[in-house]
Amino acid sequence: MTRIAPHSLAGSLAMLYVLTLATGCALTSHDRRRAELGVARPSSALLAVIDQPGPVELTTVVAADWAVERSGLINLDHPRAKAAGLQDGDEPIQVYFHVLRHPQRGLFAVDAGLERALGDHPDQSHISGMVRSKMNLEKLHLRTPLADWLSSHPAEPLRGVFLTHLHLDHSGGLVDLPAGTQLYVGPGEGAERALLNLFVQSSTDRALEGKAPLEELPFLPDADGRFEGVVDVFGDGSVWALLVPGHTQGSIALVVRTRQGPVLLTGDACHTRWGWEHDVEPGSFSSDRPRSAESLARLRRLAAEHPALEVRLGHQRLPVVKGARTAAGR
Repeated sequence: MTRIAPHSLAGSLAMLYVLTLATGCALTSHDRRRAELGVARPSSALLAVIDQPGPVELTTVVAADWAVERSGLINLDHPRAKAAGLQDGDEPIQVYFHVLRHPQRGLFAVDAGLERALGDHPDQSHISGMVRSKMNLEKLHLRTPLADWLSSHPAEPLRGVFLTHLHLDHSGGLVDLPAGTQLYVGPGEGAERALLNLFVQSSTDRALEGKAPLEELPFLPDADGRFEGVVDVFGDGSVWALLVPGHTQGSIALVVRTRQGPVLLTGDACHTRWGWEHDVEPGSFSSDRPRSAESLARLRRLAAEHPALEVRLGHQRLPVVKGARTAAGR
C-alpha cells in the first residue's frame, strides 16, 4: 500500500479546493429526467396557430413587490443604456406566477413566486442567511404566495409547475407546495456550473426537497431556425414552450393560446419594460449576455410579427397599447 505524505495530501486537498472555487457547482443537485410530457415541433407549427384563440384560461398573480439592482435587470453597458444615461440603483419590480387552466389537462402554474415565510418570518425561510443578506429583502413586500392562491381554489388540484428557470424568485414558492409536485424545466436547467452556485445550491435544493424529479421538456433543435427549440407542451397546440437560453442555460418562455388571444410569458428573458422597449438584454443576473440578447431579439421579433400577442414580462408590466395586447396580465 502506497503511503501518501501529509504535505502531498494537503497539497492535493488545496488543489481540489481551488478547482472547486474556479469551476463552481450546479445550481441544484435535485434529480432530473427527460419529460414524457410535450412534443418537439418546428416553430412553423407554432406560427400556424398562434393567432387563433385557444382553450386555455390564464391568470397572472402578483406574488410580491420588490426592488433590486438595475444593473442585474438591464445590461447598463449596452450602447442604448449608456445613451439613455441609465445608472445603477434600485429598480422597482414585481414577482409573478401564472396559473393556467387547460380544459382536459387541468390546473398548472408557471413559476412559483416566493415562499410564505419571507413575508413575516424570513429567518425561517428555506433561503440561507448569507443569500438572504444579499437579496434586498427590506424592499420586499409579499402579497400572494402561490400556496395561498391554491388554498383559495381547493377544488382545483395542481397538476404541475412549469419553471421558466430555477432562480429563487421563480422557484422559492415550491417549498410550500405538496411533496411529489411535478416540475417541468428546460434542458440542463440547474445543471450549469457557476461559482455563485456554491452559495445558492443549498437554498435551491431545499426549495425542491420532496418534489418529483425535474422533468426536462423534450426540446430538439428548431428545424426552422427561429428558436433554439420549440415544444408543443400538451400536444394540442394550446401551450408552447420556447427555449430561450442566456439568462440561464435552460431558460424557457411560453406562448399560451387563451380564449382572449395569445399570450407570451417571457420569463426572465426580459425583466423590464425598458429592456423590452429598447431591445436591451438583462444584465449581471444572466449567465450569458450574448445568448440572452439573441433570445430577447427572437421574442421581440415574434411579438412584432403578431401584434395581437400579449406580452407579459418577467418582472414588470407593459402598458396597454391600442390595437395590440401588450399589457402584463391581471
